[in-house]
Amino acid sequence: MPVRAPRQARSRARREQLLSAAASVFARRGYADAAIDEIAREAETSKGGLYFHFPGKDALLLAVLDKTAALLRRKVERAMAEEHDPVRRAEAALGTLIVTLGSHRTLARVFAVEANGAGPAFRARVAGVEDEFVALVKQELDAAVAEGAIDPIDTDTVAHAWVGMLNAVLTRWALGEDRRSIERVYPEIRRMLLRSVGADERDEGSEGSHG
Repeated sequence: MPVRAPRQARSRARREQLLSAAASVFARRGYADAAIDEIAREAETSKGGLYFHFPGKDALLLAVLDKTAALLRRKVERAMAEEHDPVRRAEAALGTLIVTLGSHRTLARVFAVEANGAGPAFRARVAGVEDEFVALVKQELDAAVAEGAIDPIDTDTVAHAWVGMLNAVLTRWALGEDRRSIERVYPEIRRMLLRSVGADERDEGSEGSHG
């Protein structure tokens, strides 16, 4: 047993190294042109060492997507726990999402661009994560309506619009079409989100930071 723990730790560290290398190569080359040999070189391991942990490129991409989703969930849960107003909780969730990916351009590129062009299974994995955030925003907006904090609205449509707008902004940024940092862009996005549910007058004075 004492020997197994260090071995497991090394295996986890190697796996993380491979995922970081895969994300870097996918972002740089594009998923279609990324080669297993290049990923192995970037991870400073052999091709056989890579295959010991992952059966191929598809498994690597799915693992990168799952790792990114887990990172986003952890940070969003932490940010939402600090807020009590449901509108602010909804906005904190999406603010954290975009700022987190905005500080990891490689992951943002893989998540928002490469996965969507890699095939149905990968698009479905990303869509599933987006649906989680839509449901989260809708839940908080429903609570805000129930509390009388905002006027009755079609919360499902608004939640999809919020997530869709952030996805469009993040995709442009990940593609390099917008050279500004996400931190510079997000305050205006935030104002638009809050105004769309009539919450701007109350919350406009606090820009906040997420992450």
